Amino acid sequence: MVQQDVHLHTSEPAAGESHTCGCAHDSAADPVMDVRPIPHAIRHGAVLGAFAATPPGSSLVIIAPHNPLPLLAQLRERAPIEVGYLKEEPEEWHVRIRRLG
Repeated sequence: MVQQDVHLHTSEPAAGESHTCGCAHDSAADPVMDVRPIPHAIRHGAVLGAFAATPPGSSLVIIAPHNPLPLLAQLRERAPIEVGYLKEEPEEWHVRIRRLG
């Protein structure tokens, strides 16, 4: 098995946005998951697992090599979400996925 590092970092809220989930943690930034280095065969599973750990009202930003429409459909089957595109380039898409419920 090949081990690959997955880089998680945080993004700063966009202008005018604030952290509103009402939790007690002190970071207002969304976790960011760059899925491009994850092998394709397990990429969706990795994002689904990370999303499952995201509490309602919180967001996860993913960096994908394409528009992740099939993945977004899978996420919508699990919980209501709100999707925002932060960056759309041919090989780098930044997508904020907010868990509504």
